[in-house]
Amino acid sequence: MTIKDVAQRSGYAVGTVSRVLNGQPGVSAEARARILAVLEQTGFRPNTNARHLKQRGSREIGIVVKGAGNLLFAGIVEEMQSLLKAAGMTASLYYVDESSDEVGLAAQICREQKPRGILFLGGNGENFARRFADITCPCMLVTTRADAFGFANLSSVCTDDVLGAAQAMDHLLDAGHRTVGVIGGEHAVVAPGKGCNTSQLRLLGCQQACRQHGVPFDPDRQVVATRYSLAGGYEGARELLARCPGLTAIIAMSDVMAMGALRAIHDAGLRVPQDISLIGYDGIEQAAYCVPRLTTIRQNASLLARRGVDILLRQMDSGEAVHELVPFELVEGESVRRLDA
Repeated sequence: MTIKDVAQRSGYAVGTVSRVLNGQPGVSAEARARILAVLEQTGFRPNTNARHLKQRGSREIGIVVKGAGNLLFAGIVEEMQSLLKAAGMTASLYYVDESSDEVGLAAQICREQKPRGILFLGGNGENFARRFADITCPCMLVTTRADAFGFANLSSVCTDDVLGAAQAMDHLLDAGHRTVGVIGGEHAVVAPGKGCNTSQLRLLGCQQACRQHGVPFDPDRQVVATRYSLAGGYEGARELLARCPGLTAIIAMSDVMAMGALRAIHDAGLRVPQDISLIGYDGIEQAAYCVPRLTTIRQNASLLARRGVDILLRQMDSGEAVHELVPFELVEGESVRRLDA
């Protein structure tokens, strides 16, 4: 097996394959993922000087970002890169699609690039439970809890997704809303633990809040599973409006989805918040420039970046995994109307 064979199987040029093998920029996320998949399938190993790889890997940190359209992650990545540079490390950035296996990609990166550590931004719990044992370097999972997995080399820093979503639902219920739709969650809700994803935890929080208020909540009718994107939010809101008569409010599990939902509500001839109230999640800068301004659960992106890098660097020395929750806040915009006003 040669680099030419890898190029032929992947459908990309030899030069593109070479850039992936050497961790160089200038390769699309799709091409990099495809080439890494072929490398993993074939077991190809480049004939590279092992000493060079060791020297290069001694200060390299991989950043694996799940979902190229996540605006919250964009700010976190930028700050992480600055923090790592200040610490004398080199950051290598990898994007994977929302539905792709980020842990499998990280395992391939570890075999080929020999990084000192890996920072994951977002992740699928099932992928970690199934494949993370293949990774032995220190790792940090940012914005998703990892303590339940029990891996000694995997730390995490995030907000409490259950509590954050519950607070969003509380805000709507306290304002008199009784039929609230949710965009972005999974229909099958499980208790926090192995295999739980961010959307599942946030949906769990919404359900808990409804139970505490004595308000019925039917996931089959009031939840639309969709991608964390503008288009996903748009289509999710359209489906909710069609299937859920009497709907007065929507919780979107990201501000980006909320922006898509805002447009869908407008296109349906309705207004926010006069006809439909809307709450987002993340607190990205763009949420404050929507018309109306979004009410949202704000995550502290800067703190997530700083704690993620700091904990990973300490773990590289101590070998001890750390799991930390950072505060969040409900930011009231102009997108929620009190029904009892």
